[in-house]
Amino acid sequence: MKTSDLARVRATLWAAADELRANSKLTPGQYRDPVLGLVFLAYAENRFEAVRGEVEANASARNPASIADYKAKSVLYVPDKARLSSLVDLPEGDDVGKAIDEAIKAIEEHNPELKDILPRGYQKLERSTLIELLRLFAPLPTQLEGDAFGFIYEDFLSNFAAQEGKGGGEYFTPYSIVRLIVEILEPFQGRVFDPACGSGGMFVQCAKFVQRHHEPASRKLSVFGAEKTEDTVPLAKMNLALHGLSGDIRQANSYYEDPHGAVGAFDYVMANPPFNVDKIKKEQLAGNKRFPFGLPKADNGNFLWIQQFYAALTPKGRAGFVMANSAGDAGHSEKEIRKQLIESGAVDVMVAISSNFFYTVTLPVTLWFLDKAKIGTPREDTVLFLDARHIYNQIDRAHRDFKPGQIEFLANIVRLYRGEEVETVGGSNTLLKENFPDGKYADVSGLCKVATRAEIEAQSWSLNPGRYTGTAAVDESDVDFMGDLEALYEEFTMLNDQAEALRSKVDAAVQGILDA
Repeated sequence: MKTSDLARVRATLWAAADELRANSKLTPGQYRDPVLGLVFLAYAENRFEAVRGEVEANASARNPASIADYKAKSVLYVPDKARLSSLVDLPEGDDVGKAIDEAIKAIEEHNPELKDILPRGYQKLERSTLIELLRLFAPLPTQLEGDAFGFIYEDFLSNFAAQEGKGGGEYFTPYSIVRLIVEILEPFQGRVFDPACGSGGMFVQCAKFVQRHHEPASRKLSVFGAEKTEDTVPLAKMNLALHGLSGDIRQANSYYEDPHGAVGAFDYVMANPPFNVDKIKKEQLAGNKRFPFGLPKADNGNFLWIQQFYAALTPKGRAGFVMANSAGDAGHSEKEIRKQLIESGAVDVMVAISSNFFYTVTLPVTLWFLDKAKIGTPREDTVLFLDARHIYNQIDRAHRDFKPGQIEFLANIVRLYRGEEVETVGGSNTLLKENFPDGKYADVSGLCKVATRAEIEAQSWSLNPGRYTGTAAVDESDVDFMGDLEALYEEFTMLNDQAEALRSKVDAAVQGILDA
């Protein structure tokens, strides 16, 4: 299907589905899972029918087609009662909600790996809404093919996240941010870990990266995830299944739990963790190998996440993750942890992103990239700083993303820095020639700068790209208020402690004089 046709189908589907929700009693959160479940059934039927003729042609009366024959082709077995084409033709008086619940049950019985993943409770939806939803999705198996279903699933996730606001952002990271992380990380093959995996978007983009380089993702990648919110785990598993991936996704709180034995176990780590989380019970974390540089005194989880990502890497592993801007300049105990991380030689690339890329916050963020493989190489003593705050595509007044050519351009700057071949299929040629006419990396004022460890130390171990690229000061609306407030409060607490200690000394000295 042409990209323009697919975009039209996605927009039409969402508009119709959203109108149905607007006329029902359901919140976006209550409506999300049933709708995504129907998209999943449509995709399962599509893949089943695509191989059915071949499977049945190879069968005989003595050896009829079996579930195993479909599994061998990485296809779910879809019994008659689980097909949308059957559900839409139900007799007028039938209980539609009950029929869909039974369809979900039937597909899980024939595919045990889907047990407890697919949505239930369709009987709770109004009959009229269900009938219209079935009419909307039933034609899809014959209209779409392959990755088109994955695009529609991700599009619906994105739209639901936008409607749910902050809650939606906990399970969905915008596509273009994930794509940029993947392009810089370059996960060609190996074990991929996301300890805050949400709906699994990082894994899906890893698979697409591998496929763009003409390799089968299911053979090249093994994916492992942890997600705190129980209701989000099925979204991730459905997302993986829609893209032909299988993975080990566990429900776990990654501050306290380590279900995958992560230390030193993964080739790639990707994540968009929650920022500036407080009230973490750090006494439970003392001595844990996932925090090799020590626990921060600040009531803030940012440097707990950063250390987890670092500790999970193999000696040649790479990590890419989203982080609050404040972490790059945080002082005191967090600065000491950041210093140790820089001195390890693993910090590779820092990318500043403008505001309005996320549904949950309007603030800008920074993408951090670690690479343990550069330790012992000429790049060990350097960090590439990229200020991409002036590079974006304005979707509407409140939202931005990257165009494919912009993503490729930013990733190509990193490739030039690493001495790798650039890629130009996404349309980054013009930007490359404008900024790097010789086809080699060079510092560009306002865009990129390779800084040595000595230069970073001179900047008080800051990892804020704007300090190095010569970019103008950030607009006040871009200030990370919560992060700055946290840093100021830690400084206030430290000064208060020092004052208390000094007062005790003064009191003791004065008392000694009086007693004499």
